[in-house]
Amino acid sequence: MRLEGKSILVVGGTTGLGLAAARACVREGARLTIVGRDEASTKSAAAELGSDVAVLTGDAVDPITSERAVALAVERFGRLDGVYHVAGGSGRSRGDGPLHEITDDGWQYTFDLNLRSVFNSNRAAVRQFMAQRSGGAVLNLGSVAAFFPSPRFFATHAYAAAKAAIEGITRSCAAYYAKQQIRFNAIAPGAMNTPMAQRAAQDEQILRFLAAKQPLDGGRIGKPEDLDEAVIYLLSDGAKFVTGQVFAVDGGWSVSEGID
Repeated sequence: MRLEGKSILVVGGTTGLGLAAARACVREGARLTIVGRDEASTKSAAAELGSDVAVLTGDAVDPITSERAVALAVERFGRLDGVYHVAGGSGRSRGDGPLHEITDDGWQYTFDLNLRSVFNSNRAAVRQFMAQRSGGAVLNLGSVAAFFPSPRFFATHAYAAAKAAIEGITRSCAAYYAKQQIRFNAIAPGAMNTPMAQRAAQDEQILRFLAAKQPLDGGRIGKPEDLDEAVIYLLSDGAKFVTGQVFAVDGGWSVSEGID
């Protein structure tokens, strides 16, 4: 098992991509801590994943949540070996969209939800790795939208900017902390069928577009489980010589025109 004995924290690990990753981490032997934003999802995830999993409810935008999550992992399992930050999401309902339509609130909300939350968890993790005098793995969730835009159906420019910034901080930190054996990488998924993406998943026009834009495996919207192998690899010792990379798991989005 590739994560056997490792203490892994998944921030945003109670639904969608994060819950899929949490399941995979358990299968691979991790000693797991998960954080979810609401009580209902954390209770549901805890019931599914089992009593050996440490669970915390809290908003990832609040820096105290990441500090508490790292402390919980250390208290429960003695150390921290890796963090996968999944928490984030769309700001469309709060005012994100094309640049000329973005509200001030939409911009701030989207950046807090996606970038500030990453800053919080990454900082807390690095502080713990340094206190332990150990290496560690930080894995962040980006998006193909950061560098491969799709203006017709996915024009949320604050979201794209925040995800691009995640890739920036990931690479900058990878360079700075490599000598301390702290690895930073990111995963950039394409369009995935998650609770956040129901607008796309239920729109026949968008699904037809995705059949050409994400042509792998018959042309489809992604499933949360499509990311699992990349997550496990990048958190494991199998990737001990890998840092500063953005790994696209996008069904071909980044190399396809999206035209039948």
